Amino acid sequence: MRRAEDRFATRIDWLDSRHSFSFGHHYAPDNTHHGLLMVNNDDVVTAGSGFETHPHRDMEIVTWVLDGSLVHQDSTGHSGVIYPGLAQRMRAGTGTLHREKTDSWRLLGEPHADPVRFVQMWVVPDEGGLRPGYEQLEIQDELLRGGLVPVASGMARHADAAAIRIGNRYAALHAARLGPGQSVELPEAPYLHLFVPRGEVALEGAGALGTGDAVRLTATGGQRVTATSAAEVLVWEMHAALAA
Repeated sequence: MRRAEDRFATRIDWLDSRHSFSFGHHYAPDNTHHGLLMVNNDDVVTAGSGFETHPHRDMEIVTWVLDGSLVHQDSTGHSGVIYPGLAQRMRAGTGTLHREKTDSWRLLGEPHADPVRFVQMWVVPDEGGLRPGYEQLEIQDELLRGGLVPVASGMARHADAAAIRIGNRYAALHAARLGPGQSVELPEAPYLHLFVPRGEVALEGAGALGTGDAVRLTATGGQRVTATSAAEVLVWEMHAALAA
């Protein structure tokens, strides 16, 4: 169990970022990844600010917006406004540049002073040298039906699901929005990562979890996660780990 207050933190004038794993100048040799998941950053970016153009390579980057809207633009010519209920994946592949800003009014709407909060997660692809790519998909309707919803997956059993595709056949991200008393069951997998981006839940056999808390599970599954308030959970199901 990893409590919210134990995460690394990067705070500058336009960014409040909490890192579940080693990231940037924050490094701990015993906290670099879990399974295939290398980054789980919980970011709040002030209005009119954001990450200027920067490079990535050989990484599948999934962004999940909780509040506000985020503009993505990259060197492959893709751009879009990401908002709650819209899943986004950028495949860095052989190399790409991108920027992420809160200035959504440059593409649509009126100027505003609202920050954006989002979780950005990185998993390694199961082969290098992929062609860079971008995908986004509206899954709001699926979330409203309850249960764990596949958000991003490279697993064959999700081929027909409304999920964006990632370049790793051993990994899938699920999300659920829960009202008080509602519950979901964790899938069985060699590696699971449960993150609570908002609200409070109880994990069977482990106890209470609040906003920003996470649990890393190994060789397990089937536990129930029950909301004790309005809550949202993100669950990575992984059937492989990084090579030693």
